[in-house]
Amino acid sequence: GYAQILARIRMERAVELLSEAQDLLMKESYKSANNRAFYSIEKSIKALLAIVGKEVQTHSGGLKQFNFEFIYKGDGTFSQEDYQLIAKAERIRNASDYDDFYIASKEETQQQVSNAEYIVGKIEKYILKETENMESDAENER
Repeated sequence: GYAQILARIRMERAVELLSEAQDLLMKESYKSANNRAFYSIEKSIKALLAIVGKEVQTHSGGLKQFNFEFIYKGDGTFSQEDYQLIAKAERIRNASDYDDFYIASKEETQQQVSNAEYIVGKIEKYILKETENMESDAENER
């Protein structure tokens, strides 16, 4: 259905953003890499929320919904640690984009890109599993 298609489109974009983050890290464009790493996470969260029929307008809205739907009410796939990683990625993205005096280090940026790889990968697996379940449920109803 629509939710699965939307989730897949958003996931494809998340993977593309992650790939940009990896490229920027290699080029030593650390602030831009932090930006892309965060947006890859954010896009994957929006993909995840599409599956449960939730739409959000803001970054913090997305994080709150993710926390409620997938950590508080979730099946244990996503943890409080995952939430912390995402919240940190957002803080670092804000500093990278808006704080003129923020210095993005290579180590911190590597960590951010690695966290994004972990979160995006985990969400991607979860979405694949969920959409397969949805499709088999739909088959069974026919």
